Amino acid sequence: MGNLCRSPTAHGVFQQLVNEQDLNNSVVVDSAGTYAYQKGKKPDPRASSIADKRGYNLSSIRARKIADDDFKKFNYILAMDDENYTDLLTQSNDEHKHKIKRFLEFSTQTKLHEVPDPYYGGLNGFEIVLDLVEDASKGLLEHIKVTHLRSGK
Repeated sequence: MGNLCRSPTAHGVFQQLVNEQDLNNSVVVDSAGTYAYQKGKKPDPRASSIADKRGYNLSSIRARKIADDDFKKFNYILAMDDENYTDLLTQSNDEHKHKIKRFLEFSTQTKLHEVPDPYYGGLNGFEIVLDLVEDASKGLLEHIKVTHLRSGK
């Protein structure tokens, strides 16, 4: 929603995977919230701390609201939970609705379909988010490699 916890965590993790596989020329990573009330802020310090402990750097990420152009620019618009998924469908025009998916659709380790919001909980919630994000990020990158990069789409 505010682009402070889950989305920047996913952004940082996925960007590192893209970097490690030398796919920067093929894959563009960004994150945004469905609301603009945190615009320009750094990720939640708890998210940054947990990410840092696992070797992910979130320091360059700043909160922003999803823009209409994002629906055109990106092949995937990923929601962390059902509320954001619905908000994204509402914001998008029919031409781009097929790009909107739940992030955990790409997970291979969980049957959950929502990444829980850790904002009002303790550090354990941020650890859980990072576990889910790491798994789904690997699945997403593999999906992109098979679907888009190997096929030339």
